[in-house]
Amino acid sequence: MDAVFKALADPTRRSMLDELLREDGQTLSALEKRIPMTRFGVMKHLKLLEAAGLVVTKRCGREKLHFLNPIPIRLIHDRWLSKFTAPWLAGRGHEERGNFAGDLGDSAGRRFLPA
Repeated sequence: MDAVFKALADPTRRSMLDELLREDGQTLSALEKRIPMTRFGVMKHLKLLEAAGLVVTKRCGREKLHFLNPIPIRLIHDRWLSKFTAPWLAGRGHEERGNFAGDLGDSAGRRFLPA
């Protein structure tokens, strides 16, 4: 799971994943045209994404197609993010009444997040 977090930490790799989400099954050349960096740079980032399991490849003749694999991101959501979002979503009733103290502030009603 550390490899997935490391891969997602870089904005260039996140933009590559966005490109694959938009159009799955792209070649290195197609990705290189959309990402402002050298071919070698794109290859380096793709290798790290593959190692993290976020990108899978398939040979189609002489071409190597790159596909987004959403499973590692889903596992992160299930393992980490859902634990924090479920209680927050359950407490949305405070916001409807205009009282954020229960979720985002202290007992005096001061909010910790900007309005």
